[in-house]
Amino acid sequence: MQNDYRQVEIGDKNRALLDFARKVTLSPQNMEKADVDKLRDHGFSDSDISDAAQLIGYFNYTNRVMDCLGIKPETHMRYKTRD
Repeated sequence: MQNDYRQVEIGDKNRALLDFARKVTLSPQNMEKADVDKLRDHGFSDSDISDAAQLIGYFNYTNRVMDCLGIKPETHMRYKTRD
């Protein structure tokens, strides 16, 4: 699943959340109201969406800070580089 969640059966609701997280991570400048609306359509509340956006943003922030400072992840964490 870590390599490509889109190749695993995880249900539509989980897939919608991971699609949202992927877009926030890879192309945040392309986020639109429709991205949030899609989460609502899958049953996520505004509070859920806010929590998800904040957690996704936090992890993106901390990962970028660690990368730019050359901090290696802990040994139990799997680090996958982008191609």
